[in-house]
Amino acid sequence: MKISEQDIKTVASLSRLRIREEEADDVIFQLNKILTYVENLQAIDTTNIEPTTYALPMQNVFREDKVKPSLERELALSNAPLKEDGYFKVPRVLEEQI
Repeated sequence: MKISEQDIKTVASLSRLRIREEEADDVIFQLNKILTYVENLQAIDTTNIEPTTYALPMQNVFREDKVKPSLERELALSNAPLKEDGYFKVPRVLEEQI
């Protein structure tokens, strides 16, 4: 499958990207290389290969859950720019909906 200049313009418009005319040829070249690579991967026979989540076997990836001492509240809040009643105070980022 080859990427055309019209394909680039359509995708750029849909994704709200600006691709300058002088960049279009380079983008077409790069995307065609990617598609060729994917086509090569699709040609590989994987019928007897089990799907994996990780490339390497993973064992004992979780640490033992142990209670450990943490920072005292006053020390944790000591450099906070805003604090109130023993908690970090942050600016509101969401408005309340009616």
